[in-house]
Amino acid sequence: MRFLGILLLATLGVAILPASPAQAQGEGPLRIEITEGVIEPLPFALPVFQAENPDAATWAGQISQVVSDDLIGTGLFRQIPAEAFIARVDNFAAPIQYADWKAINAQALITGAVSVQGNQLNVKFRLYDVFSGAEMGSGLQFSGTAEGWRRMAHKVADAVYSRITGEGGYFDSRVVYVSETGAKDARQKRLAIMDYDGANVQFLTDSSAIVLAPRFSPNGDRVLYTSYETGFPQIYVLDVASVQRRALESQDGTMSFAPRFAPDGQRIVFSLSQGGNTDIWMMNIAGGGATRLTSAPSIETAPSFSPDGRQIVFESDRSGSQQLYIMPAGGGEAQRISFGPGRYGTPVWSPRGDLIAFTKQNGGRFHIGVMRTDGAEERLLTASFLDEGPTWAPNGRVIMFTRETQGAGGRSTLYSVDISGRNLRPVRTPEGGSDPSWSPLQK
Repeated sequence: MRFLGILLLATLGVAILPASPAQAQGEGPLRIEITEGVIEPLPFALPVFQAENPDAATWAGQISQVVSDDLIGTGLFRQIPAEAFIARVDNFAAPIQYADWKAINAQALITGAVSVQGNQLNVKFRLYDVFSGAEMGSGLQFSGTAEGWRRMAHKVADAVYSRITGEGGYFDSRVVYVSETGAKDARQKRLAIMDYDGANVQFLTDSSAIVLAPRFSPNGDRVLYTSYETGFPQIYVLDVASVQRRALESQDGTMSFAPRFAPDGQRIVFSLSQGGNTDIWMMNIAGGGATRLTSAPSIETAPSFSPDGRQIVFESDRSGSQQLYIMPAGGGEAQRISFGPGRYGTPVWSPRGDLIAFTKQNGGRFHIGVMRTDGAEERLLTASFLDEGPTWAPNGRVIMFTRETQGAGGRSTLYSVDISGRNLRPVRTPEGGSDPSWSPLQK
């Protein structure tokens, strides 16, 4: 479904704390905090990680680059170029010469070292607050196979991000989406999975049938999606590791779509169309009968659970236009939460539980927006010919969505934006992409 609105100025931003004289004199912890306004990104220095043996040199350079890309990609950090460095970091265990890093205005310093033995990599790092002249927490190290070097880099970046912002990381995560090729009127679609930044793309289905709306399970091991391989929409569940799939039970003469897992991973909610009416149903993914949650003579679809599993947000046209509603997880009376101009759809509850993301259509434009769970403080983060289908990063601070360009040659592309609306970025995919779903952090 498609929706739209007007771009509002973001009311959230980030700030570097403390901004007090004590910090400038080398006292107090370095920190970025979500707050009002827009600020300059925090400058950091990241010398290429040291190779502790000759075979580790290539890995050290690649891991350093991914850590840098992760941090810069948030819009909260700015890397100081190596040409500006005064000090050298030739020994991971050597004392830090803080004055040399202060001289180039670095506020954070990240050092690391990589060793390799056979197919095993070991990565260790330290994070320093330059102005206070102290290490931020103790150093960490990650070990794994050479094939998993990108995951280790993302873990380093997550740790740095979390220590400086106080927020959970999101780099060591994956996204399942619909990969699209071909002309707009004859598009071929197949499920694909990738790292959050577009690397390591793998295809989960072929393009023999249209697939839509993949959704990760709470622990990232399974994906729900809708397929038209029988000629009618039907829900399937796919095991990510084995790529084995099975169709979920359906009733004769019905069409089922828009599935999503409950937080317990055992139940799903979905839309079922029967006899010209579309309602929201719930069922156990292991099998058994489905329970009808809505029974209005209107279209109810796109359900999404609250993180505690007690409520469901969904879209409905029961008021005469597409709007957002919240009801108890077991069904019952629903409360409307969207009241602005235009139409609202595809609501998704934040993993933090504080916000609901949505697609809005108004005035000939589409928008991705967020609001409080009672509908207050609506903010539109994007505006274009067609933006739709938001999904939340694991930390609830970044949203990924689909953007489609206009015209017969229009192409669908994945984009991400933070909840302030100030860091809009395309996500690299080898082909067109739509319907993203962000996984939890990998384990």
